[in-house]
Amino acid sequence: MASPQFAESAATFPPTPIGEVDAAVARVYEAKDRWISVSPERRAKLLNQCMAGVRAVASQWANATNDNRGLTGEAGAEPWLSEVWPTLRCMRLLRDTMAAGCQPKLPGLKSRADGQMIAQVMPVDAFDKVVFGGITGEIWLEPGKPATQGELYRNKARGERPKGTVGLVLGAGNVGSIGPTDALHKLFVEDQVVVLKTNPVNAYLGPMWEASLRPLIDEGFCAVLHGGVEVGIHLCQHPQVDEIHVTGSDKTHDAIVYGVGEQGRKNKEKDERVNPRPVASELGCVTPVLVVPGPWSDADIRYHARNVASAVANNASFNCLAAKAIVTARGWPLRERFLTAVHEALAELPRRKAYYPGAEGRWQQFCEAYPNHVKLGDDAAGAPDGSLPWTILPDVQPTAAEYALSNEAFCGVLAEVTLECDDAPSFLTEATRFANEEAWGNLSCFVICDKKTQQVHAEAFDRAIADLRYGGISINVFPGLIFGFMSTTWGAYPGNPDNDIRSGKGVVHNTFLLDYPQKSVVRAPFRIFPLPPWFEGHRQALGVAKRMVTLQTKRSWRLMPGIISHAVRG
Repeated sequence: MASPQFAESAATFPPTPIGEVDAAVARVYEAKDRWISVSPERRAKLLNQCMAGVRAVASQWANATNDNRGLTGEAGAEPWLSEVWPTLRCMRLLRDTMAAGCQPKLPGLKSRADGQMIAQVMPVDAFDKVVFGGITGEIWLEPGKPATQGELYRNKARGERPKGTVGLVLGAGNVGSIGPTDALHKLFVEDQVVVLKTNPVNAYLGPMWEASLRPLIDEGFCAVLHGGVEVGIHLCQHPQVDEIHVTGSDKTHDAIVYGVGEQGRKNKEKDERVNPRPVASELGCVTPVLVVPGPWSDADIRYHARNVASAVANNASFNCLAAKAIVTARGWPLRERFLTAVHEALAELPRRKAYYPGAEGRWQQFCEAYPNHVKLGDDAAGAPDGSLPWTILPDVQPTAAEYALSNEAFCGVLAEVTLECDDAPSFLTEATRFANEEAWGNLSCFVICDKKTQQVHAEAFDRAIADLRYGGISINVFPGLIFGFMSTTWGAYPGNPDNDIRSGKGVVHNTFLLDYPQKSVVRAPFRIFPLPPWFEGHRQALGVAKRMVTLQTKRSWRLMPGIISHAVRG
């Protein structure tokens, strides 16, 4: 049971020579103790300068990603929303946190009946309330733990001086905001200087990352390097690297921690590490979509069919949070109508360039495992070279023995799973068990439930959200928002051991510096109006996205009419 073993991509940017790698690591290493002494006020100024760097290259950044993915027209909003916007938002929120003395005021705080604390972290301000009307984000804290913030900064304020450390960030190849925001987390949340290695798949973004992080690079607090497996192995074993963070495959994690080949397999079985460094990781998931039965209208069915289709198609499904298994109740009278609507919504979407290495081979494996698969929108006329059809796997049994539930597809495949339930309470109980025990991974889970059902079965719904063992749970909205908000945490549910790492270990983002996060929950209205710009086929997505980016650096109400006018025409 695993995420894919990704093939090495052809170099899109020259690898950094090993001698230059060593020189860069040495420079960052020499700055590690100096970084510890940089005050929060000075850090806030550095982040302001970094934001200016992002704005200067924003169009170049988005254009490079669109060229790589073959996106044109309104589809070109994707990198603005998933790469430029989250990077700027991360910098802005961390800047505000630094300016608040690393003790930013939480938007809200409450306690569950069992005493578990929940911190509201979204909306952060009045602009968020308008742009993301009705959407909220929470961080649930570890049971029994307080809602304290910024422990390392509190300790330094008391005169405790920690030892400086060097963190290695192995960037992801699928989403261009992952590498820089992981680096920012290491620097400002974990107090480490950073060596950031690009992934060969999107190394073309290296110059934009360097421009964005230039103030930190110039002072020796960060370095951006390039290369494939050779450079990655060298860095993971480098004597001046103290900790590692990797986004990718569990197989990559295991190779770092236990070694490769037969000996690596034996080491993993015995849990005998060959790399003593702490390794944090985000490694993927077979993200389930739990569709709670309820009294939906035809408009509800159409909206959420498009909602699910967008969660499949975003970034050509090369997301660890992409919808991978849609789970419905056998006794729901609207089940067949909804699944048909999902098929229709996917069929209407244009095929996407399968730019991530090995995608066609993975897709073929799923098609071979399920001969009854259904290809949607399979007319390749006018489709990008190397594109793949959106593909449904019908009648997948709700057991971990199923190939589609024990392997992350990382391509445009959606499994259909049916649970033998007749009503919302029984479905919530069984779907929670299924998601926790049968679907591989524990990174992201997508729950769709109408307002009336949530109210009528409030206890069962609350229990399900509490019992779901996922690092991120989204309700009625694309799980990508959990990642993109930055104030929420992003990472696996805690407790995965190294020798069964599943979706990984540790979290990133967490711009409010909460000390004991367990998981994040993002809640949205059953239907959002205006239509969100991340919905595939939005007719004004690019205009909305660019204005949302501007709003991150210029918090001005004068920008709101432009955002709203484009949004309502979507």
